[in-house]
Amino acid sequence: MMNVSRPAVHPVDTVPVAPPGNDRPPPRMKDVQGMPGTTGGLILRLSQFVSALISVSVMITTSDYRFATAFCCLVLAVSLQSLWSLTLFIIDAYALLVKRSLRNLLIVQCFTVGDGVTASASAGITVLINDLDRCDVNQCTRFETAVAMAFISWFAVSPSFILNFWSLASF
Repeated sequence: MMNVSRPAVHPVDTVPVAPPGNDRPPPRMKDVQGMPGTTGGLILRLSQFVSALISVSVMITTSDYRFATAFCCLVLAVSLQSLWSLTLFIIDAYALLVKRSLRNLLIVQCFTVGDGVTASASAGITVLINDLDRCDVNQCTRFETAVAMAFISWFAVSPSFILNFWSLASF
C-alpha cells in the first residue's frame, strides 16, 4: 500500500457578527485634500478653470490663430478642459454645501477618466512649441502666453487625476 497523505480538515473560524443596530459601513480611506468633495479639490478645480479660461481667451482674441492647426487644437482642448473643470467645480461646491461625500465608485471612475483625458489633451500642447515659428512677430507672445496658461492648467489637473486614480484602489 502506498503512503498517500490525506487532506487535513481545518476548522474555519466564525466571523464575529456585529450586534443588531450597528449597521455602520466599514472604514474607508481618509479623504485627502484635492480629492473630489474637499476644499482642496474645489481650489484645484477653480485654478484649472481660471487658467484654461485665460488660455482660451488669449487665443480667441488673437487674429491669426486659425492659420495654425495646432493652435486650433489647443483652443479645442483647453475649451474642453475649462468646461470639464467648471462642471466639476460646481459638483464639488454642491457636495461641500450639502456635506455630501463624492466617494462613490462610479463618480470616482468618471472623475478619473475625465481628468485623464483633459490632462492628456493639455499635455499635448508641448507640440505647439514647434508651431511658434509660423506666427507673426507681434502675435507670438500671445501664443506663448496661451500655451503657458494651458500648461499651468495641466499642472492643476495632474494632482486631481493622481488623487482620483489613487482613490480607486480603496474601492
